[in-house]
Parts: sequence; structure tokens; C-alpha cells
Amino acid sequence: MALHFDRSEFAVRLARLTDRMREEKLDALLLFAQESMYWLTGYDTFGYCFFQTLVVKSDGTMALLTRSADLRQAKHTSILENVHIWVDRVNADPTIDLRNLLVEMDLLGARIGVEYDTHGMTGRIARMLDAQLTSFAQIVDASYLVSRLRLIKSLAEVAHVERAAVLADEALDQALAVTKPGADEADVLAAMQGAVFAGGGDYPANEFIIGSGEDALLCRYKAGRRKLDAQDQLTLQWAGVFAHYHAAMMRTIVIGEPSYRHRELYNACYETIQAIETVLKPDHSFGDVFDMHAKIMDERGLSRHRLNACGHSLGARFSPSWMEHQMFHVANPQPIEPNMSLFVHMIIMDSDTGTAMTLGQTYLTTDDAPRALSRHSLDFVNV
Repeated sequence: MALHFDRSEFAVRLARLTDRMREEKLDALLLFAQESMYWLTGYDTFGYCFFQTLVVKSDGTMALLTRSADLRQAKHTSILENVHIWVDRVNADPTIDLRNLLVEMDLLGARIGVEYDTHGMTGRIARMLDAQLTSFAQIVDASYLVSRLRLIKSLAEVAHVERAAVLADEALDQALAVTKPGADEADVLAAMQGAVFAGGGDYPANEFIIGSGEDALLCRYKAGRRKLDAQDQLTLQWAGVFAHYHAAMMRTIVIGEPSYRHRELYNACYETIQAIETVLKPDHSFGDVFDMHAKIMDERGLSRHRLNACGHSLGARFSPSWMEHQMFHVANPQPIEPNMSLFVHMIIMDSDTGTAMTLGQTYLTTDDAPRALSRHSLDFVNV
């Protein structure tokens, strides 16, 4: 079986989940987030682009409802034994199959939590699900129940995150080796992704971000490549990925002679990330991290050029995003606890002068100061 953890690890996770379900007075939980299924059972697929759900009862009983294409996938990659198939057909409504399965599992009239806030739950599926279950059971939005449990990483998960961080460093090594005037963005991207694959890693949950010139001010991947000028700027955001666990990094590389504005914005990024390290620890919240970011940036007159978030939790994630629900934004009360893997990024995009500057890395929180997972320094990068 293609399991990335011992069965004892999955047993502990199931116990944590059922304990929380009982606290929430949930008789069952319908998981639609692929990362929740993966975390709980090892089930590894991109089949969540179609209807599928994992039913978890408070007594620990589990049953997966999916398509025939994922039957062997579930058997091979997970600890699941109870797999049910809904049949592809014209006007198929798999929520009827789900309702029948819930009857078999003695859940009529039960209090059932549902993961609504996930890419595995489309608006159409939500409407079909509600139509079938509203009169069948008491439905509760439990979108963040498993998500919050995944925030704290076990020692086995930390090992995967650390391996992902090594791959992220190797990707930066390769990027720096090929970045120079005249270099093609395609070669930079190929070198970075190739380093992750060569190191035994996986596809990232979203595309690597790459942009130079004016496109260096973009915070998302887009199609199209260009060659670097003798005087240029290159923004990169990428992640090392191992067993779906991500360790992200971010840099803006200046090609040629840096401008005064590049240096000025870098100093703001560096000062801010150093200050954030003082609050990225227990007894602080995710909101405290953002407040530190906003305070320093705004004092430097950069409020128009910064973003409204400065990072997020990372873990095992699936397309279309490696970002977890818990982000560093204003007033987020989520406490910082040991063994969280957290990506902190400073992103300043000055459209007035056409200047980009970014700086970011992944940390593992501890009982005190956070531990940066990258061996690379946060020094200004100029080639």
C-alpha cells in the first residue's frame, strides 16, 4: 500500500477527530476536502473534481463514496476498507446514493457536519446535498473542524515538511544558477520544478509564481514567458513538496544594478520579517503577526503597496491552492501553537515606480522562537 504514515499515526488522527466530533455533538461528518481525506486515511487522488465524500461516524466508522475510477486508488493509497461506488450516468445525482448510504449507516435524524468550504464542494453539489439531507438529518457547517486539527503537525508530518523545505532550497539553488541577463523564464521555471522532482518531491498544489519586468509585480501565476533584460527584476514564489506537504519560499531577484527603491523596499521587507519572528510564537495570534506587518509597512509609507495578508499555514494540500484556511490577516484570533508550519511572506508591489520586492520562507513554530526551515539566508539577492 502507498501509505506515507504508519497505521498508528492514522489511528491517532481518527481519535483526535472523533473526540472533537463528540465535543461538537456531531454524530457524523461528511468530508469533501481532499486534504482532510488524505490526512485521515492516506487517500490520495485528484478525483475530488467529481463528487465524492468520506463519511465519518463519531464511533470511528468510515465509508467512502466515490466513482469507479477511484476504487483502486482508494484501496491502494489509503487504510479505507469500506468503499462505495456511485455510477456515472445521464442526470446522475450521487447525493441520492449518499442518502442511501447514510440510511445503511443508521444516520437518519442524526446531527451531521459537512465540509462546505472546500474546492471539492461545488455550488451545484451543495444545493443537491442540501435538497437530499435537509429533511433527513440536522445539517451543520463543519468546514473547519478537520482543518483546525491539521494545523498542529505530528512528528511524522514535521519530517515531511522538513524534507519539503530541503527541496525548496534546492529549487532556489537551481534558479540562481540559471538566472542572468538573457535567461528565459522558462529555463528558470524548469530548473526549479525539476529540482523538486529530482529530489523525490511532488507537483505543488498550485503553480509556481514567476514574473519578470512589469510581471514581477504580479502575485499569481499566468501563462507566457519572457527573457530577462540586462537590468531586470524576477519575482519567484514556489514550494518544495513532499508527500503533498509544502514548504513555500518567496524572493525577488534583481538582475543588474539594483535601484534605490529596490534597496529601500528590501530593507522594509527584511525589518518586518525580523519583527514578525518575535511574535511568531505561543501567546500570540495570527492577527498579531499581521498587525506587526501592517505597523512597520505603514510607518514606512507603504500601506498602498502592501497586501492585506502576510502569510498562512501550510501542510498537505491539493490543487488548486497550497494555502490553508488559517491566514495572517487583521483580527484573526487563531492562537499560534508549537508544531505549526507557517509561511510568512513580505510582498511589496510599488506600481508607481514599477518596483517589486518580496521575501518569504516557511517556519516551524516551537515553544519559543520559530525555526526557519530554509538554509538560505534572507539576504538581498542580486545577480
